Amino acid sequence: MLAAGELDIALVSSFEFLRNPIYRIVDGVSIASDGAVYSVVVAYEGSKAHRQIELDPASETSVALLHFLVNERGVSVDAIKMEADMLSPLAPDRSRLLIGDQAIRFRQKYRDTYRYRDLGEEWKAVVRLPFVYALWLMRPEVDDPNAIGDELRSLRDHNLENLHEVIASQKEFSPEFCSRYYTQHLRFSLEDREKTGLREFGRACAKLGLIPQREPPLQLV
Repeated sequence: MLAAGELDIALVSSFEFLRNPIYRIVDGVSIASDGAVYSVVVAYEGSKAHRQIELDPASETSVALLHFLVNERGVSVDAIKMEADMLSPLAPDRSRLLIGDQAIRFRQKYRDTYRYRDLGEEWKAVVRLPFVYALWLMRPEVDDPNAIGDELRSLRDHNLENLHEVIASQKEFSPEFCSRYYTQHLRFSLEDREKTGLREFGRACAKLGLIPQREPPLQLV
């Protein structure tokens, strides 16, 4: 919707920015991890992930990240568009890329039935930097972008200062899990290390031919 001009501002995937770097980025705010993220994983059965991996095509950032990681390992995979319920059991000899709430639900449903490769943890092991999953982006024609950026930073700060209320509002997952997830796995900053990680992801995507070869400027507001 942002790319189509139906929205002026949205929290969208980092891959959308790298693919189409026309947007202004709200400085200081992102959804990122500096290691294991818990909610972006490849689920598999047995001693290692299988070559056939079921993908959720809606997650372009995670698919691109997976592409980079398997390329770093020097292996090839057969990507299969996931048609069934993402929470269904794994098919024999297949792995599955899971993201967000679906990954959390899957892990809590099956627990130790399957094993999991955490893509945030794998990225950190290879690149030694945080990984940025999503950014607040504004279309270039938006008026007074700095004021909007200030409002979004203030909202982020307010939510972090009142994290206990955010956790209490979550009805599906336990308070203990939400506290651990929001404080140990997710990061909500966009500082120098996150920006460097974002640029490294862009270079990786370009090297793989997923986006044009370029160094997009970070137009921060």
